[in-house]
Amino acid sequence: MLNQIIERKREDLLNIVLPEDLKLPKRSFKKALLSPNRFVALIAEVKKASPSKGVIQADFQPENIAKQYEQAGADCLSVLTDTPFFQGKNDFLSAVKRTVSLPVLRKDFIIDSIQVEEANRIGADAILLIGEALEPGELFELYEEAVQKGMDVLVEVHGEQTLEGILNVFTPEMIGVNNRNLKTFETSISQTERIAKMVPDGTVLVSESGIGRKEDLSFAKACGAQAVLVGESLMREPSQLNAVHALFGESNDE
Repeated sequence: MLNQIIERKREDLLNIVLPEDLKLPKRSFKKALLSPNRFVALIAEVKKASPSKGVIQADFQPENIAKQYEQAGADCLSVLTDTPFFQGKNDFLSAVKRTVSLPVLRKDFIIDSIQVEEANRIGADAILLIGEALEPGELFELYEEAVQKGMDVLVEVHGEQTLEGILNVFTPEMIGVNNRNLKTFETSISQTERIAKMVPDGTVLVSESGIGRKEDLSFAKACGAQAVLVGESLMREPSQLNAVHALFGESNDE
């Protein structure tokens, strides 16, 4: 599936037109993760659909979802902007950025410099770069471009070999472990435990995917993760406000 998505992305790049620069102020994604509201930082995801599960929320209102996440005490937000596979839009991210005061990550399949500039223009505070989608040298070039534009970068990996290749080139400030294999879509939170042993001291570790219970949060934290990225389990609930509280085992009046 990852190869299919990247191939489509390369085709779409041929027709990309950069949007107007909204010149929205940058917020530090990394600092927010290092000063969490709870025992582990929460990156709450705004996502309409996924290739494996189809439409997750039919009546999709990104601004309302973002407000609920903020009210529930999320530390950062992640917004899907890929259209063909996730039914996302750049406008979703811009709308969310204008609606809340939380740092916002652009979740997409970024493989080219023009997408970094696009993320900057639509208001992203951080971008995701996927280790399995790029050679380490290419990833580092895009990483540096993003940093120069004032954005943080979450470098995502699934396998040990991928991370090893990246660390041979540079040390990212934030590493995300995708517990879901993007080729098979099998998910196991124990992948965080395996990758965590390789993550250098001082690098913020984020556990992504397959997290739906407080026990999962505790497991990720015990593995060394300072933050978790949670999407589907929150998006499937009628109220994202209640879903966040339930995830942390809190009553709704807390």
